[in-house]
Amino acid sequence: MEKFTLINKARSGIKVFETFEDSSKNSSMINAILISYVCIFKRSSKPVMKGSRVESIEEARNEYKKLLEEGWEKTYRFNSFFKKNDK
Repeated sequence: MEKFTLINKARSGIKVFETFEDSSKNSSMINAILISYVCIFKRSSKPVMKGSRVESIEEARNEYKKLLEEGWEKTYRFNSFFKKNDK
């Protein structure tokens, strides 16, 4: 699944929505979304991860929709900072 990244109007906060894969289960079904919170302190510095949580797909969709209505915008600019290390 693609990663979806939103940035707030002030360009100081980012939320990253991506598939949560539970490694304890042997199923390829997607039933949860990992939402990560990121802060940007200076435009010239790397974003800082502040935390994350796992939500149901429906809750994540509702939050994503609400953020868009509040003026958050889609961005791909910071995706390279959030790549997972593949083994």
